[in-house]
Amino acid sequence: MESKNNKHALITGASSGIGYELAKLFAKNNYNLVLVGRNEDTLKKAGEEMSQLSGSVHTHIIVADLFEPGAAQQIYDRTNELGIAVNVLVNDAGQGEWGRFAKTELQREISLVQLNIISLMSLTKFYLKDMLERKEGKILQLASSVSKAPSPYLAVYAATKAFVLSFSEALAEELKDTGVSITALQPDATDTDFFHKAKAENTVTYKERDLYSPEEVALAGYEGLMNGEATVLPGFVNKAQSVMNTILPDSAIASNMSKQMESSMETDGRAQSAHEASRRERERINNTKDSVNGDI
Repeated sequence: MESKNNKHALITGASSGIGYELAKLFAKNNYNLVLVGRNEDTLKKAGEEMSQLSGSVHTHIIVADLFEPGAAQQIYDRTNELGIAVNVLVNDAGQGEWGRFAKTELQREISLVQLNIISLMSLTKFYLKDMLERKEGKILQLASSVSKAPSPYLAVYAATKAFVLSFSEALAEELKDTGVSITALQPDATDTDFFHKAKAENTVTYKERDLYSPEEVALAGYEGLMNGEATVLPGFVNKAQSVMNTILPDSAIASNMSKQMESSMETDGRAQSAHEASRRERERINNTKDSVNGDI
């Protein structure tokens, strides 16, 4: 059933993790959804679950591989074909790769730059122009707590998130008094399938630390977006660490991050996500030996 409202939120990486929880919040608040990801089955499943939250919401799915050049243009062209004006863009899709840079695969990291930076930047460019013409719109960018923290073993990922934060904060200033706002969400380590995709499941952070839930991170991001905040740091500990990162020299931050991302000696630590959609994502990947767009 087509919704009577005309508000649309486009969310990349919507089949699991933070993107999935953001989609739920938009559905509950009567936004029609455009869910983007690489796997049609998981997108359809997510769409069905969103429709159950609000019978008045219509969900479109767009199967696109944001690791590939041209995917952002494909998504933009498809929404135009459907006659959809995107009121809210959520650039959630992103991945990392754990390991010493000298030993990791160059092509994998080039692909991460394509996904985390180029596709995000391209989608922002396409939809921002339309929003400015209408003088209304909102954009939520998934940055990270490591956006300002040099991160050994996740060097390329952290660098891409530094770009996302700097890019978004610059645009926030450009967009003042235009009717369009942009928000950078900076979550700390969250209980999604990120660590599985990044091959970082045996790290101190994943095995030994308490992780934020996708639900609480999504809610903080949603509220910050709706309030027009330029940056959002969910959680007290995350905020405190951000303050410390402004005081400490980068060398000290990098040393601390190195300890967090080293291999854990724990044998009984966390084994899988407690988040159902993220757990489902992991099972699908393990069954297909595939890797799909994830979140922070």
